[in-house]
Amino acid sequence: MEINTIKASDLSKMFLAGSKYLEANKDLINELNVFPVPDGDTGTNMTMTIMSAAKEVAALENPEMAPLCKAISSGSLRGARGNSGVILSQLFRGFTKICKTHDELTVEILAEACQKSVETAYKAVMKPKEGTILTVAKAAADKATEMADKTDNILEFYEAVVIAAEETLEQTPEMLPVLKQAGVVDSGGRGLLEVLKGGYDLLSGKDIDLSVDGAEKKEDKEEVEMPKYLYRMSFVIKSTTPINSKDVIDYKVYLEALGEQISVEQKDQYVSVIIMTNEPGRVISKATKLGTMSQVSMVNIVDDEVSKDDQKIIEMPKKEEEVLPEKEMGFVTVAAGDGLVQIFKDLGADYVISGGQTMNPSTDDILSAVEKVNAKTVFVLPNNKNIILAANQAEELCKDKKVIVIPTKTLPQGITALINFVPDQSVKDNQDRMTEELQNVKSGEVTYAVRDTTIDDKEIKEGDYMGIGDAGILAVKQDLTEVMLQMLDEMVDDDSALISLYYGADVKKKDANKMKKAVEEKYTSLDVELQEGGQPVYYYVTSVE
Repeated sequence: MEINTIKASDLSKMFLAGSKYLEANKDLINELNVFPVPDGDTGTNMTMTIMSAAKEVAALENPEMAPLCKAISSGSLRGARGNSGVILSQLFRGFTKICKTHDELTVEILAEACQKSVETAYKAVMKPKEGTILTVAKAAADKATEMADKTDNILEFYEAVVIAAEETLEQTPEMLPVLKQAGVVDSGGRGLLEVLKGGYDLLSGKDIDLSVDGAEKKEDKEEVEMPKYLYRMSFVIKSTTPINSKDVIDYKVYLEALGEQISVEQKDQYVSVIIMTNEPGRVISKATKLGTMSQVSMVNIVDDEVSKDDQKIIEMPKKEEEVLPEKEMGFVTVAAGDGLVQIFKDLGADYVISGGQTMNPSTDDILSAVEKVNAKTVFVLPNNKNIILAANQAEELCKDKKVIVIPTKTLPQGITALINFVPDQSVKDNQDRMTEELQNVKSGEVTYAVRDTTIDDKEIKEGDYMGIGDAGILAVKQDLTEVMLQMLDEMVDDDSALISLYYGADVKKKDANKMKKAVEEKYTSLDVELQEGGQPVYYYVTSVE
């Protein structure tokens, strides 16, 4: 079969096929995370990024090239989560810059678009590393340029591009030693390969389900004024034992594809859920795997017979917010856990986005938070290295006010930045001081391993406790207290004066107090503070200053 041109309708289907392939393999991609921590999220981030665009693409009826390219670019840019998701969105951004000016695509145009795609993505990353998704994308683009001189057949051209990407992906462990030691290929590169494969299989004639949850045709919206989601649901899940916080996070991610206005709150063995959705059956089916359901309420919001009292039962709580005068500077920060959220608010954060290591907020989440802060300049504290690119992207996209990203990679760094903010000094002085002070705090996290592996010459077994510092894994033990003390040994030096411990959702207060005592007994000359963080997955977040 020979195909010499691709129309907008073809590209739309290819993009949706790539989205579905990525979505189907997100769990496998998550498992390729180098660190064997229970928050491997590359597959989830890339899937949520591309599905944000897929919903917009699927909503186009008889698409033309320019609107299609806008849907792909804008949808992925605003929906981008995590570094892998941001890079993927930049690849789409560059690709569509070339395609949007043509009604039909040839191998020459596609090759140019691939090169523009890689050029755009590399510019978005401050220090690009080889052996990553960028390397896979570059290999694909270089093969595209080579094949454009050899054939006019897009199928032949595309097959060679996919093969080049796959071969390069298999070589990523040779380019990044950490991948080789962990025994995995690059997860972001694997995600990109799935997108390419989906598009190729669709073009080759394979029958692929292109339906997208939550997508609505735009003509349908104009013909009948119907709400996007018909059902308001609320319920409580109860388990006989405390529910694993990672399972709760996974359930919330699952709900993201089924609706909006989502609230998932955990307290010990209880989880309260609120959602607007069109698929209540799927919401309930997944919920029953966490425990038994009670206080279930479901209302069809277009049913005239539903009383206002019924609707109030599950209305999302809204607080009347006092409208304050515009101020010079404000803060948006990211944190998970009631304790940490309150700490940031007490330190002056205007808005705290729920998320962090286990759930990276999207570029659009950050933009929405910035809009809620009535300030001329808004500082954004990502508090995670995997959120910084999304924050930078929000900074670029925001037009209504000045956004400055302080590159906080950890929660303790975010706390330090806020502590060093001086309201009556200039934006520039505060930016410089907060950024400089990040160097004076060392951060650590304690969690558990989800698989056997070797990293930094440390043998790790599934279930081991790990202490992870700014530069990598500092300690591996089967005892939680031992791993904490060994990790702190690597962090404390002669200049250290204070150790701060923030205990997570899976740690009881009495056990946290025992941990504090153990730390105090070992570091008698240092002050030790203990606060409830409430963060999921990580037993303790620590800082040494």
